[in-house]
Amino acid sequence: MLSKLFLLFENIALFSVIFLQLKPTIADSNNIIIRCIDEEREALLTFKQSLVDEHGVLSSWGREDDKRDCCKWRGVHCSNTTGHVKVLNLRTSDEENAQRKVLKGEISPALLELHEIRHLDLSKNHFSASPVSEFIGSLSKLRYLNLSCSMPLELPRKFRNHSGLEYLNLENSSLFSVGSLEWLSRLSSLRHLDLSYINLTKSSDWFQVVAKLHSLKSLVLRSCALPPINPSFIWHFNLSTSIKTLDLSDNNLPSSSVYPWLFNLSRNILYLNLGSNSLRGSIPEAFQHMVSLKSLHQCDSELEGGIPKFFGNMCSLQKLGLSQNKLSGQFSQIIQNLSCGCVVNSLEGLYLGWNNFTGPIAHLGGFSSLEALSLEVNRLNGTIGTSLSQLSKLEFLSLDGNSFTGVISETFFSNMSNLQMLFLADNSLALKLSHNWVPLFQLKWLSLASCKMGPHFPKWLQTQNQLVHLDISNVGITDIIPDWFWDLSSKLSYLNLSNNHIKGRLPDLSLRFDGTRIGGTSIDINSNHFEGSIPPLPSNSPFLNLSKYKFSGSVTFLCSISEKTWNVLDLSSNLLSGGLPDCWLHSDSLFVLNLANNRFSGKIPDSMGFLNNIRTLNLHNNRLTGEFPSSFRNCSQLRVLDLGKNAFFGEIPTWIGESLQNLIVLSLKSNKLHGNIPYQLCHLGFIQVLDLSFNILLGKIPKCFNNFSAMTYERCSNPTIGFGKCIFVPPGT
Repeated sequence: MLSKLFLLFENIALFSVIFLQLKPTIADSNNIIIRCIDEEREALLTFKQSLVDEHGVLSSWGREDDKRDCCKWRGVHCSNTTGHVKVLNLRTSDEENAQRKVLKGEISPALLELHEIRHLDLSKNHFSASPVSEFIGSLSKLRYLNLSCSMPLELPRKFRNHSGLEYLNLENSSLFSVGSLEWLSRLSSLRHLDLSYINLTKSSDWFQVVAKLHSLKSLVLRSCALPPINPSFIWHFNLSTSIKTLDLSDNNLPSSSVYPWLFNLSRNILYLNLGSNSLRGSIPEAFQHMVSLKSLHQCDSELEGGIPKFFGNMCSLQKLGLSQNKLSGQFSQIIQNLSCGCVVNSLEGLYLGWNNFTGPIAHLGGFSSLEALSLEVNRLNGTIGTSLSQLSKLEFLSLDGNSFTGVISETFFSNMSNLQMLFLADNSLALKLSHNWVPLFQLKWLSLASCKMGPHFPKWLQTQNQLVHLDISNVGITDIIPDWFWDLSSKLSYLNLSNNHIKGRLPDLSLRFDGTRIGGTSIDINSNHFEGSIPPLPSNSPFLNLSKYKFSGSVTFLCSISEKTWNVLDLSSNLLSGGLPDCWLHSDSLFVLNLANNRFSGKIPDSMGFLNNIRTLNLHNNRLTGEFPSSFRNCSQLRVLDLGKNAFFGEIPTWIGESLQNLIVLSLKSNKLHGNIPYQLCHLGFIQVLDLSFNILLGKIPKCFNNFSAMTYERCSNPTIGFGKCIFVPPGT
């Protein structure tokens, strides 16, 4: 009897010790309740030690007295009763991701100490490959797992039996060794599945597997290279009728792999995206049975015919996306069909761009909920009616690339206080806005290319301090850029002032455009009347086009710009002179370099041959001399090489054919090259334009030039090879 009592007291004592270890504790200093369990805090700190946190994302994590409660750390949420960590959410925000404020390093298995964790989100970080997969499979109580855009991983064996998981997102996670998806069918509680941007070419069982997930409500398989569904499987497997969101976009699926089973989901589905597939023919009438549908996107397919009348009676429909198809018909008739039903009250977004709709814009005033209207690149004409100005909720308006005419005054915008994106480019429109007009809206994107709005610089732009994208190219401005304009530059990611007659001198662009802005600002200001020397340039602009001016002087200042991240640099057709700068060793990001039609002299510097990722190099029509540097053989990614109209001498190097085999265009015309044409040029299997004319070449044309089959491609509009004053045209062209 005593022994039993002793055993009972022993168990009570042991339980008390365990309980005291797990319960929330009180800090001695300030009587602050610490809910965090010691073992789990140490596990999280061990996890942090394996990471690279360059921007202090986890600065709230630590051992200091004011940081002892891990339940108050960023991304950590604990149970109010037990103190156990229930949620670890280290997903970076879109803003942090744009600024590259992300976590790196490896994922420590210390997370295994979080025995009660239910929710784990490590998405949108840059973790390296690690044994993360295996131990995540051991977190048996997980209900939510998001590893999207974060790390390469192998599918863990234990994870295959994780039957309690409800949410799984592996989008763009570089999932290795994807074959059969049979393991997914064991995740019987799964409600949300996203495998987007994972190559599922070898997963021929994808349809059968997801059809077994009877609790599934959201299925996202965007851009997975899905194999077509075997027709014999369609009638043996039915997708869960509980699915509300289905995204199979960008998989090149034919109609026969989609339509036969899709309409079984008709009653419950809310969001459907079938864009960028091979869906041909007219829009099926069966869509009218999807009475709950809120969003339908079938963009970038092969759809033909008109827009069926039944869409007018789909009372829940909020977004209709049919851009980039071959749809046709009178736009006024389409609007009339939609206006006759209840969709006129529910429709928020209508996307019909890049089709063949004709006629003027019809009256749209009845669409009181419309926030986005996309009609770009159709065959619409006439004036832009006042009906659009009645769309008071409109945020996005795109009418680019049609044949609209007439004048747009400030009255047109009188009710558009919510407008954020406006695209009117490539029409025959004239904007006549008073000098002191102050718009009701704050635009983020504005494209008015080829509209008439000069000769003065539009003063109303001074009120638009949220602009990210601005294109006012070819609008007839002959003015000097006012100082206030450069105050808009801090947020701009794209600026196009090209093909105007803007005068004066450019300011220091490196100061006007924030060099610390992630992604930089693409700047295209070519074909204006600026003079003087080229101003200092921002180091991180992906696209810089300052061509077709009267800029003079040298460009040695390029060497003073450190950490250049340019993708495209175009300084062609100016009056630039002197030698080419010799500082290209650290310009790996440069894809296009165009210095043609200037007055550069001297030799090509060896460092230019270390532009490892260069695709286009154009030095045409300068005063360059010497032989081609052998370092050019390192530029194996070159597609276009134009060294014509200079004073280069020597023989044509054999390494051009041996090392630059991706060349599509090669022009060495009008130099002082001599000797025979090397037969190694026959290795240029992709060549479409080869011009060796106006040199001092001898001997015969290599017979293997007849094998340049790429010159017969339809995309090559003028496949010629030039030699002196003779033109040799390959057979069959």
